[in-house]
Amino acid sequence: MVTMIKHIRVKSALSKSGLKELDYSLNPYMGCKFKCQYCYAPNFTRDVDASKNWGEVIVIKDNILDILKEEVLAKKKGTVGISTITDPYQPVEAEYKLTRGSLDILLSHGFRVSIQTKSPLVLRDIDILKKFKEKVDVGFTITSMEGKLENAPLPRSRITALEKLSEEGIETWVFLGPIIPNFTDNVEEVIREVSKIKTRIVFDKFRYYKGLNFSEGNSVWWENIRDRILSLCKKYNVECHEESEDWIFEKRRKYKILW
Repeated sequence: MVTMIKHIRVKSALSKSGLKELDYSLNPYMGCKFKCQYCYAPNFTRDVDASKNWGEVIVIKDNILDILKEEVLAKKKGTVGISTITDPYQPVEAEYKLTRGSLDILLSHGFRVSIQTKSPLVLRDIDILKKFKEKVDVGFTITSMEGKLENAPLPRSRITALEKLSEEGIETWVFLGPIIPNFTDNVEEVIREVSKIKTRIVFDKFRYYKGLNFSEGNSVWWENIRDRILSLCKKYNVECHEESEDWIFEKRRKYKILW
């Protein structure tokens, strides 16, 4: 299906993040071409066209780089998540380069950046990532090696990109999730593949949002899956964390991130 591109101008670039491991979020686009079936983002997307036609309408924030150049001089430095409600390296980024421009501005002004994506297009920006590697980390979401419920680049291509970034000394991680009962709870293959790379795994269960047709699973199911993941990580010698308050506190302490 042909994607509709919509252009807007914005009054702000950085917003206070609702995620405790981040201080700010920056989303150069609204809407996401990958249209993963478990995605919660339509519920948090202000543009009605993009929200109601998820994956078919992509909103380009034309002036976001100009606004960001002003904000980095005025705001307190902290960690910026790129992106939190849309993939920063979805196909439109190849043309508009708003993620690349944002990275350059933020990192050159002393902000730390945490990237989460499903796309190997992030390798295009390896020059910036290498230059500022002490202030950046890159995470790939890999829910299963089959890419179930996703319209994103194949998980194998994400693993390859992850390996290349790690080899360059860039901090990397894998988000194993959301883990959905009967769909993505066969996790051993992902853990085995990740074990070949110097990286870590963060995992979490699926949480229901309006419009999603999956079950969260009960507490017994999650306890069994969590114990299995931790056991497999030990088996394959992979650093592994449940996305919890303790892990978030440790990450912020490590990078001396403002509260």
